[in-house]
Amino acid sequence: MPLPNTSPSSIATATAHLWRHSHLGHLLLLAQQRFEQRVLSLMTTDVDAPLALSNLAARAQIGAAHIHITRHLPLEGARLTDLAQRARMSKQAMADLVDQCEAWGLVERQADPLDRRARRVVFTPLGLDWLAAFARAVQSAQAEFRSLVGDDVATVVSLGLEAYTQDS
Repeated sequence: MPLPNTSPSSIATATAHLWRHSHLGHLLLLAQQRFEQRVLSLMTTDVDAPLALSNLAARAQIGAAHIHITRHLPLEGARLTDLAQRARMSKQAMADLVDQCEAWGLVERQADPLDRRARRVVFTPLGLDWLAAFARAVQSAQAEFRSLVGDDVATVVSLGLEAYTQDS
């Protein structure tokens, strides 16, 4: 008895749609998700990372969205609108994220020295410890990637992605 949907035309149709899961954008998304999950996983075992934050990461309370704060907040701080723009998020979504990170003690809002009416988001001392743990985890995840794919491939991927993202 033939298998359902195994006619030559259905097989051709299925194969014609494989591109949806194998195109560069999808592969980059999967790679980013895997990398960020690994970074968060490494942070849960970093003995120098703030314990409460490591526990939040271990319980999947801190996720890829929170990495936007870690990745995009300059050490001198930034206004919420600038931070949202850097992270390519809406101001409202960034405000929610900052509220959560503020509740955890990662960041705080301070008066902007250039405009007292404005507020700047800055890392707290705990947030700077978190940032250092993030840096260590990124370095380890990059070393794991290099070990997995080899030095030559890792270098080509890195150079290619740098060139590709220069105009964005």
